[in-house]
Amino acid sequence: MSAPVPSPWGPRWSRWVGRFLARVLWRTEVRGRGNVPASGAAIVVCNHVGLIDGPVVHGVIPRGSHFLIREGMMTGPLGTILRAAQQITVEGSGRDALARGLAVLRRGGVVGVFPEGTRGAGTAEAVHGGAAWLAIQSGAPVVPTAIVGSRHTGESVNVWPKPGRRMVVAFGTPVVLTPPADVRGGRAKQVWAAERLAEALRDQVARTLDTSDLELPLDDPRREGREDKDHA
Repeated sequence: MSAPVPSPWGPRWSRWVGRFLARVLWRTEVRGRGNVPASGAAIVVCNHVGLIDGPVVHGVIPRGSHFLIREGMMTGPLGTILRAAQQITVEGSGRDALARGLAVLRRGGVVGVFPEGTRGAGTAEAVHGGAAWLAIQSGAPVVPTAIVGSRHTGESVNVWPKPGRRMVVAFGTPVVLTPPADVRGGRAKQVWAAERLAEALRDQVARTLDTSDLELPLDDPRREGREDKDHA
């Protein structure tokens, strides 16, 4: 039996928790809020650097959102909060999570995805295909989003920064991933959409870095054998 579709009530309170963290505990500059559609389905895809990326981005999206989150994060007190916030647990192959995400989009909601799949350097060099699948199946616009400053070089991917940490979250221009007519077949369309999504995300990260004095961490735990998976 499929898991129930996430309720919109969870994000209605949890985004204010994220907003407090982003705006009060830490100093987060938010750019391009108007690029997130005011209504209707939307997919927010973001690079992934550290533990706090999820609550910060969730808090500054101008609408409630449901993020796809690995089941490893859904344990203990944190898991209780995430489940109450109606975030989407990714288990096994992730098919059930994608189905739930698609249901959220079809009712006109916002789904968040960290397509790199793990916390690391945040350069979006490699992304997984879940967000591209959601975009193709729903027709929803994808908002490429960059976060910079949530982890510094040498810090753990699980770092909880001290109060006052400066960060930037920048929402880019939405893109609709509609494969051209000469791209036929489900697999080919999926590959095409994943490539376009990765390009859009890398471009957004690069533009954000070019216009900020903040930097991405120079180390990448994924390449150093300390991989820590949490988001899809």
